[in-house]
Amino acid sequence: MPGNPYAGEELLTFDRIKRAVTKRAVDAAEIMITAGTPLDRQKLAELTASEWKAAKEAVRTSPIAKEAAKERMRNQVHSMLEGVVDAEQKKGKKPWE
Repeated sequence: MPGNPYAGEELLTFDRIKRAVTKRAVDAAEIMITAGTPLDRQKLAELTASEWKAAKEAVRTSPIAKEAAKERMRNQVHSMLEGVVDAEQKKGKKPWE
């Protein structure tokens, strides 16, 4: 029962995604309760799964989220290379050896 599209800022980190999905699932549950619809654990799980699916799709299509993921990968690769370079330097090796 996903509603409005996710904003790019909601998709930058897992914490932000979890907060956005939680808020939207709870908002949808409150609307159902207010309308007199019975809400049990299974229905709440369905709302949450539906919002999670919508959030994942939004991440897949979001240029902002893709750029943030690329930046995290750049940082991870840089950190890995730092470790390799440090190890080589400790052995006294030059990059061309």
